Amino acid sequence: MTKPRVLIICSVSYSLLNFRKDFIEELVRAGFDVWCAAPDFYEDSIEKVKAMGATPIEFDLQRKGLNPVKDFKSVRALKKIMKDIKIDFVFAYTIKPVIYGSFAAQQLNIKTFSLITGLGFTFSGVSLKARLLGQVSRLLYKLALRKNNVAIFQNVDDQNLFLEQGILPKNKESFVVNGSGINIDRFRIKNADEFNTGGTVNFIIIGRLMVEKGIELFLDTALSVHKKNRNAKFHVVGSPPEDLTELASRLKKLHDNGVIIHHGTQTDVRPFLYNADIFVLPTYYREGVPRSILEALSVGMPIITTRTPGCRETVVEGKNGFLIPPKQLAPLQEAVNFFLDNPDKIEVMGRESRKLAEQKFDVRLINADLLKIINQNTA
Repeated sequence: MTKPRVLIICSVSYSLLNFRKDFIEELVRAGFDVWCAAPDFYEDSIEKVKAMGATPIEFDLQRKGLNPVKDFKSVRALKKIMKDIKIDFVFAYTIKPVIYGSFAAQQLNIKTFSLITGLGFTFSGVSLKARLLGQVSRLLYKLALRKNNVAIFQNVDDQNLFLEQGILPKNKESFVVNGSGINIDRFRIKNADEFNTGGTVNFIIIGRLMVEKGIELFLDTALSVHKKNRNAKFHVVGSPPEDLTELASRLKKLHDNGVIIHHGTQTDVRPFLYNADIFVLPTYYREGVPRSILEALSVGMPIITTRTPGCRETVVEGKNGFLIPPKQLAPLQEAVNFFLDNPDKIEVMGRESRKLAEQKFDVRLINADLLKIINQNTA
């Protein structure tokens, strides 16, 4: 019997390794012939995708901006891949793969599952550019999703927004899963001696250092705590985009002055999580469910994040952390000071985070939900 062929489409190959490895392996175990399309495969990523039991295949994609000529080439390239390989259904995630993968699949009458992994900068409305891109994205999403079999969201807020704004037809079936999930075995809970029992409290932010992710608020908080000479350290893991030269300069200055410890971009964040106490993400970016928070939950860290879509699902207020208003410095400083004043709460709240990861965000639960959705809609 021929295995059903699925084409997973993404915008960057490392996401297959970092975010979809467990899902790909689960599809392979379930009897699917899995192909993975990305625009930037390199030798190491090719070998790692093959080790999962899948087949990597490259296509051209301009990740940033909108260029009708280049974007049309992406649709044409994806259509050729689907036709040549005789794909049975498509599973696409992130904005351009969802839109262009859907356009290509529609022309071949191939079933399509679109995973909306957060709405990002274009739906944030934080600038004129964001608002303009948001209008274009809404139109493209609407055209792409009208003939999709299923749209899958990572939080209820995004699902409701698509339905309320008519981006997704009300008669179109859609589902919500709890983010991408986290491998709770790989991100084990801290050992008893790794929890803070007094002394310096270490706060950490990890990820792409974009303004919308709240990095400036984190730095402002670090500076205010440093001036008061409180017993705290602030760790930054990640690097800003190349065009944010002022932010890069500020990071260096604060690092040199001992206000923060900037570790730069890291391939494995686990050692940094185990050596830190509180995870902070003061984002106002339209997240799905932030992977960085899921990792922190799994290792047993209290969370300080904002009441924004995708983030509020990760915190039970006062039990495993605090939800603060976006773009506001004072509430972030207040939450930080709570842990400086009450270090005995770190382990208690951290263990509640781990429970939440096990009960809600375990990747095995997420993958079971995704497979159920796929099987129900490909029979």
